[in-house]
Amino acid sequence: MASADQRNARTIHTAACLIIGDEVLGGKTTDTNSAFMAKWCFSLGMNLKRVEVIEDDEDEIVEAVRRMSDRYDFVVTSGGIGPTHDDITYQSIAKAFGLKLVLHDEAYKRMKKLTKPHKSHPNFSWDVESPAKTARLRMAQLPIDESRDLAKQALFPRDDLWVPVSVVNGNIHILPGVPRLFEGLLEGLKPFIVDRLVDPKGKGICRVIISTPMAESAVAGYLTELAAKVGPKGVKVGSYPRWGKQNNTVTLVGRDVAYLESLVPEVVANVEGKRVHAEGEDSEPEDLAA
Repeated sequence: MASADQRNARTIHTAACLIIGDEVLGGKTTDTNSAFMAKWCFSLGMNLKRVEVIEDDEDEIVEAVRRMSDRYDFVVTSGGIGPTHDDITYQSIAKAFGLKLVLHDEAYKRMKKLTKPHKSHPNFSWDVESPAKTARLRMAQLPIDESRDLAKQALFPRDDLWVPVSVVNGNIHILPGVPRLFEGLLEGLKPFIVDRLVDPKGKGICRVIISTPMAESAVAGYLTELAAKVGPKGVKVGSYPRWGKQNNTVTLVGRDVAYLESLVPEVVANVEGKRVHAEGEDSEPEDLAA
């Protein structure tokens, strides 16, 4: 089994995203963070292998982060790190890896400096003990392995945000669930991981989109043969129906741009389609009377 420092240094091939929150499962809010992460991973050449949504339950969180840390190179969690009683992500992940929750001095200093006063706490003071201060401090108490370098366990990707990205067991990155914060911090992580990407220049993965007027069933045979031929060369073939539209979509995804481009004329001819730059750019409603 790899150590936390080994996980923190190895090349990143695979990624996973864990969305934590009763509000998502209960339909109160819509998860947009996993979609943002999927695009972010794609742009960096990381294979996002799994997205899970679980409730604010300690046992669920413990099981999920242990499993994901073991199976994937880069793991991000979203949600459950606020000041309220049901924000239990930090304590649950600490339990998962046998760690203590420790007040992180730098996070605390940044919190005091960058947190704006709230109108509901007009008399709040950092120098006076209060329930409000206790609640806020929960957000700066991080799962810490005191035998490891502290700098590797709490990153500050954004100078304008006090919120740290807590890194546990070398590859679990704990982010807030608020989309604006999640997106800003995830973008800010790029400089911390770019040297560990499969392609350090960050060219990512390429996707070719082909629009076809043919039904999925009509191109299924050809695409099955194509997938078998190009799969060993690292290319994935996709087929996606577009309900209510005249055209469907075929995609080619891979890292070798030259090889992908060489396939385009053949695929276009066999699906009687055309290449487009974005899905739906040639959208027209399906003619139901035809």
